[in-house]
Amino acid sequence: MVNRMWAVCVVVLALNLGCNIGARAAPQVPCYFIFGDSLVDNGNNNQLQSLARADYLPYGIDFGGPTGRFSNGKTTVDCVAELLGFDDYIPPYATARGQDILKGVNFASAAAGIREETGRQLGGRITFSGQVKNYQNVVSQVVNILGDEDQAANYLSKCIYSVGLGSNDYLNNYFMPQFYSTGNQFTPEEYATSLIQDYSQQLRILYNYGARKIVLFGIGQIGCSPNELAQNSPDGASCVDKINSANQIFNSKLKALANEFNTNLSDARVIFVDSYGIFQDVVTSPAQYGKYKG
Repeated sequence: MVNRMWAVCVVVLALNLGCNIGARAAPQVPCYFIFGDSLVDNGNNNQLQSLARADYLPYGIDFGGPTGRFSNGKTTVDCVAELLGFDDYIPPYATARGQDILKGVNFASAAAGIREETGRQLGGRITFSGQVKNYQNVVSQVVNILGDEDQAANYLSKCIYSVGLGSNDYLNNYFMPQFYSTGNQFTPEEYATSLIQDYSQQLRILYNYGARKIVLFGIGQIGCSPNELAQNSPDGASCVDKINSANQIFNSKLKALANEFNTNLSDARVIFVDSYGIFQDVVTSPAQYGKYKG
């Protein structure tokens, strides 16, 4: 079963403080499924008509070349795959074929959000609901490979499901009034409630299709992102408090949703990862996380 220390390690690894795990034992779980946005997309947007693509340099300069990862090297989920003992990274849905799907699939898509319209100004992307539909298709293939639904359900119940969406619903929706009206339609509280309702519906579909070990990633300090510092910070250095405040409202409701699932679904284990708080700790106490090597 996933534990909280493992979840914390997932986020710390995202800072590229090192995720070369060394010699790997047999995988701790049979498969690892990933849902998210550009933080973990590893190629699903490569063939889409979209501005949200990373299949060109300098992306991938420390990975042997661009792959569609929005990073110079590994992403968080690549590190987790190593930690779990997989001998290779989890393939993107766009290229996963045959027996490869049995070790898991990465469904993440840059610019994706919980809401259907989120990120539309960037072009093509696979929304959360679209990612879940792709997962349902994969489950059908798993059933065919393993022989029947019972064997597939037993197999999938042992896998880890990583879910991290919501950032774009703020960056590329709520706080982008030139393209979206949600900022005028909803208060931050109302907007977070609406997002969590949609999030919950998709999680229940995942549960109905076999997910039992689920890690929910809260959203980070978007008000401290380079884009927001450049456009909305009063001095270019101070974080945008109204954005971070809205993010915390969402995170609080997502944590409550995780608790609700754990209470109502006795055979499921859902963990909330406080990405916001962990990154705050890294910023305020960097020495605890090692030295930056450049």
